Amino acid sequence: MDSGAQCSVSLRANRRGDWNNRSLFKDVDGSFYFPGRMSQDHAMKIVWKRGFIRLALVVGILWMFLILTALLFHIWSCQSSITFLSAICNKESKVFMMLDTMGLLPKPQHRCPIPLQDDPDAIVIPKRRISDNIVQHLSYVLEDESVNNDSQSLPLFGGHQSWSQREQSFKLNSTMKVHCGFMHNGGAEMDPVEVEYVKKCRFVVASGIFDGYDTPHQPSNISYRSQNLFCFLMVVDEKSFNFIKKNVTIREDHQGGKWVGIWRLVPLHHPPYDEPRRNGKVPKILTHRLFPQAQYSIWIDGKMELIVDPLLMLERYLWRGKHTFAIARHKHHHSIYEEADAIKRRKRYARPLIDLHMKIYRYEGMEPWSPNKRTVSVKGKEKRLMYREIHTGTTPKRRKRKS
Repeated sequence: MDSGAQCSVSLRANRRGDWNNRSLFKDVDGSFYFPGRMSQDHAMKIVWKRGFIRLALVVGILWMFLILTALLFHIWSCQSSITFLSAICNKESKVFMMLDTMGLLPKPQHRCPIPLQDDPDAIVIPKRRISDNIVQHLSYVLEDESVNNDSQSLPLFGGHQSWSQREQSFKLNSTMKVHCGFMHNGGAEMDPVEVEYVKKCRFVVASGIFDGYDTPHQPSNISYRSQNLFCFLMVVDEKSFNFIKKNVTIREDHQGGKWVGIWRLVPLHHPPYDEPRRNGKVPKILTHRLFPQAQYSIWIDGKMELIVDPLLMLERYLWRGKHTFAIARHKHHHSIYEEADAIKRRKRYARPLIDLHMKIYRYEGMEPWSPNKRTVSVKGKEKRLMYREIHTGTTPKRRKRKS
């Protein structure tokens, strides 16, 4: 009996000793196992981990391939001459600008391979202007005939021009009288002091700010000769004038002229349109009507800064090639239809009115530009920079704003 009890106790002791002599090992995932006896669950966990890692790598590679394909398609559409693909392209997007910054986009050929002259003082101004052999006497319609016939109609800035009058204005004759804005009581009126000042301006650098979005940017690298030769005129509406007055210092001379640096502020009263973008087109397109005594004019958008002497620009774009008009090519759009699609895509104007405008162009036979045409696109122009020799003929006197 005693021997049996001792045997039982000794066996338990041996089992406890064997259990205590066994060592527990810790796996990488924190679970414990005995050496040589890895559980089946642990093996399945390793298989699942490896499979998940492989799946994540495959998904990541496919996702990167999809992004790369989309970027390549975006670049290809921007370089394509197909109208539909070029309309899809948005060259002002952050992705496009990032790729351009990284140097991943092909650089187009520079559009101005002919350099400018170095010295403005060495520029020879032509003594004779390029004569117009067709139109010898040009005048403008200043009274709206529809208003005179019907007292209920309000005068429009461009007048109530009929289709027959519009068609007739395209036929060049030695003596012509055309509609060109600035109807009596139609809006866009200048102060009398500004009308008198611009009469002495023969060389004009004009710009404009409307709807109070900015202040004038001062030109740089302007020679002393150009400062005395050019009139730097900044056309503004009343809202922009008040905005400029609050944010920068306006200097007033003894004649009542208002200056911001080199710019002479020219306020326009009674805007002809209810939209600032349309009012901004008045001085941009009709510079020769605002400043009829000017012989040469350069237009630069108000958000841009002039960093080249204007004499060098006139010599490069007008006098060197004996041209009378030069305009910057648009860096993205080759056709007016591409410009219309971009305006609709960015929601800058009412789509039905844009479609109606393009419908009129198509009705009159304007076809989209294509690389098959041997001529340079004349429809996709960017009117941020315009140079012109002004031919006004016999210009009637501008009506001054009543004080």
